[in-house]
Amino acid sequence: MPMEEDDANRSTAEHAAPGGHGTHARKRGAAGAWADFKHSPFLPAVVLVFILAAAAGLFAGSYTYAMANPTPRHIPTALVAPPGSAEAKKFVAGMDKALNASLELRPYANQGAARQAMEEQTVFAILDVRPDGVRMDVSGAAGASVAQVLAQAAVPVAKAVGVPVTITDAKPLQPGDPRGLALFYISLAAVVLGFVGSIQLSVHARTLNPLERIAFTVAYSLLGGFTIAAVVDWGLGAVRLPFLESWTILAFTMFTSGMVFTMFNTLIGRWAMLPTWGLMVLLGNPSSGGAVSWPLLPSLLGHVGRWLPPGASVNAQHTAVYFADAQHAFPFLVLAGWSLLSCAVFWLWRHRHPGGRDRGSPAHGAAAA
Repeated sequence: MPMEEDDANRSTAEHAAPGGHGTHARKRGAAGAWADFKHSPFLPAVVLVFILAAAAGLFAGSYTYAMANPTPRHIPTALVAPPGSAEAKKFVAGMDKALNASLELRPYANQGAARQAMEEQTVFAILDVRPDGVRMDVSGAAGASVAQVLAQAAVPVAKAVGVPVTITDAKPLQPGDPRGLALFYISLAAVVLGFVGSIQLSVHARTLNPLERIAFTVAYSLLGGFTIAAVVDWGLGAVRLPFLESWTILAFTMFTSGMVFTMFNTLIGRWAMLPTWGLMVLLGNPSSGGAVSWPLLPSLLGHVGRWLPPGASVNAQHTAVYFADAQHAFPFLVLAGWSLLSCAVFWLWRHRHPGGRDRGSPAHGAAAA
């Protein structure tokens, strides 16, 4: 019995002594709690709380910065005027002062050549200087916001400089879309639902193999593009679309957006939504030129937007609807480039994608079982 009491006393002393097992247990308890937290669903949930808060601010900020107060900077404008025309100089100087910007003048020999440039969307307005004053042709279809800014500035400028002006919308928007936003909305729907569809495939059809995943992305893109075009044109009658071409553009946009998410999901796993959202929504949509025309956007956004899928989609759709005889290959090449890049990355590193089956590894087999 005395021996047992001595052992008990010694054990108590060891636990009470500084640096003994009590302190070690407390240290192990804190480390263990952190280890448990890291492997629990609470860590990604906490991270998501902060990410979503930051994303909300960035989302509001990016759209407000690009769209809340559109300001003209350089507006490509065709000029048809006699050499050294005093009326043209006075009117252009007055417009530059009123807009706090500059009309980027491009001289043309006659009205026909200038109208062709407007059809090709290389100019947003035409200044035709005549003996009785200036005729300004704007193009609501090329950019409703630009046409509005020019028309509002031209009348007071004409009075101030003493040069009569006549304003005509040479390429008006369709009656069902007086603000020119319908094409932006359908392109936005294709972009967002494109990557949302890919996310849902990753959640609900996780075991799809690479070729199957690409095939189903094609399938929902074709059906989704058809539905968007049918609802807006046949259902609502908001915009008369060249149906086959518009359907193709919308489906191409959805596929590109879906494969962009798949690419990021392959590279960085469960956090793929972050770069996808940043590229396609925070940067791509405000700079697409759909809600605010490129000449009114901050210059960097105006240039970058053309090279991103949302901007390419809006550009192609806009030209298909209003400038069918002057469709450009560039927006289709942009969409094709992003699609090929995304598919190539996904295919080359498909072993890193969190989905799929028949990988041949025991761990994967156990997980599937």
